[in-house]
Amino acid sequence: MIPSQMLKGTLEGCILKVIGQRETYGYEISENLRKYGFSDISEGTIYPLLLRLEKNGLITAQYRESPVGPKRKYFSLAQTGKEEVDRFYSSWLELESAVNKLFQNGGN
Repeated sequence: MIPSQMLKGTLEGCILKVIGQRETYGYEISENLRKYGFSDISEGTIYPLLLRLEKNGLITAQYRESPVGPKRKYFSLAQTGKEEVDRFYSSWLELESAVNKLFQNGGN
């Protein structure tokens, strides 16, 4: 289980990456994250992030008919979102490298 404080800093970038793979909706995003090992992320966590990402212009949203039940809000990655995914991943690699160096060479 990934501690929530550790997850907070990375979840937005991971959600953007999922949306960038194909147009999708909230529940499907949480299911995709589960497939990759993000087991304890509720839709209640994801929806506020989606609203913030939309407000910040990183994703776009469109309501569509659903084959079952009410309309669904589908999300797509905006150009600024694509750029943010690239920045996020670059920062992630830098952070991962620094943590790995510390734990591999830091003794104890």
